[in-house]
Amino acid sequence: MAAIANDARFWNGIARKYAADPIADTAGYERTLAHTRRYLAPTHTVLEIGCGTGTTALQLAPNVERLVASDISAEMVAIAREKAAAAGCVNASFEVATPDAAPWPDATFDAALAFNLLHLVAARQAALAGVHRLLKPGGLFISKTPCLKELNPLIRLAVPMMQVVGKAPHVAFFSSEEIEREIVAAGFEIVERARHGSRGKDARPYLVARKT
Repeated sequence: MAAIANDARFWNGIARKYAADPIADTAGYERTLAHTRRYLAPTHTVLEIGCGTGTTALQLAPNVERLVASDISAEMVAIAREKAAAAGCVNASFEVATPDAAPWPDATFDAALAFNLLHLVAARQAALAGVHRLLKPGGLFISKTPCLKELNPLIRLAVPMMQVVGKAPHVAFFSSEEIEREIVAAGFEIVERARHGSRGKDARPYLVARKT
């Protein structure tokens, strides 16, 4: 709980700046949205964890019946609600929550989304177990995760120093193979693997996994 509280304070502090930052790889982001829409249906109830300021949730909400987006940062959620109101989006709601302690009943959702998130979750196994619990039988978990072991090793030196001075939250270093193993161990079967980056080496595998 202390780790979650510390990370929530970090994200609350940078939420407004984060909301103003442009998407770094627009083409890759649009590709991810397009691939994700292929798995969604107008009758679906969908959960997004780590929704940030709601950009992706608002992009995908028109494709489903209901989208519930959650984040540990109350300030991020507040911004997301502002954006939803401005856009007139009525089928997306935004809540402060974590998947391992979520307020929704078991087997509520047809799909769960986690984009650019899993490397930031300290209790990753608990989060994956929570997602599994919240999905209906056969439900889909769709994720896109930076695998920092596949990037410059100097990042491993820089991140701890940034954390000491409060400039970085919890960050985990793992490979794409390792995160796949964790997802499978949580009770999922991988049904699609992709890389959507449009420039350079893409260290963010896109995975679609079905609850078994």
